[in-house]
Amino acid sequence: MAEKPDTRPAGRPETGQGRDAYERLIAEIRAGALRPGDRLTETELAERLGISRTPVREAIRLLEADGLVEHQPRAGARIRRLDLAEVTELYEMRAVLEGTAARFAARAAYDSELAELEAINAEMQAAAGNAERLYHANRQFHGVLLNAARNRFLWRSVEAVQKTLLILGRSTMEEADRAQAAVAEHAAVLAALRAHDGDAAEAAMRRHIEGAHRARLKQLRDLATEGGESA
Repeated sequence: MAEKPDTRPAGRPETGQGRDAYERLIAEIRAGALRPGDRLTETELAERLGISRTPVREAIRLLEADGLVEHQPRAGARIRRLDLAEVTELYEMRAVLEGTAARFAARAAYDSELAELEAINAEMQAAAGNAERLYHANRQFHGVLLNAARNRFLWRSVEAVQKTLLILGRSTMEEADRAQAAVAEHAAVLAALRAHDGDAAEAAMRRHIEGAHRARLKQLRDLATEGGESA
């Protein structure tokens, strides 16, 4: 299997407290513990994470470089908000980029990679109801397929989109029936890859991303309704 290209922004630390703080904040954003609009205060974060303000400042800079944090006048650093139009644009880009990745993988994937994809999809099917396992297995599936496309520039473009999607919080795999649908959609992609049919692979992946987009919009609508009821 080809190695994953190094896509880290220039200046990102290989080790150290800045890198650790960055990873912990990324995990909190993905889990929904840090939500769009939340303020990032160096003093509070340093105390909560048990580190000095310097690595916290470094972590915030890295999040800003990823497009996950923005500075607002008189408010400081906050988790960036995405409106519904931006969410749609992101999923449209996913469909284009990952559809292309599936097309490329149909011509370039090794048999071992196809076997790995099938094993991951089987793991997803067995993990029904376990959102955390499903999330990681789904990420692994898309990562292996993207690696099989053999295009590092495509990988970097997809990674940029995926990082921005972290702002949306918890995985759509937590939504009822989404995991089961994703497994079936993955199977359709795999069938096209096995047949070395680039057109079918791209079309199947686009349908998969469109399904994820619909699940995300439903999730956001439900969250907005819950927020309104609790106000």
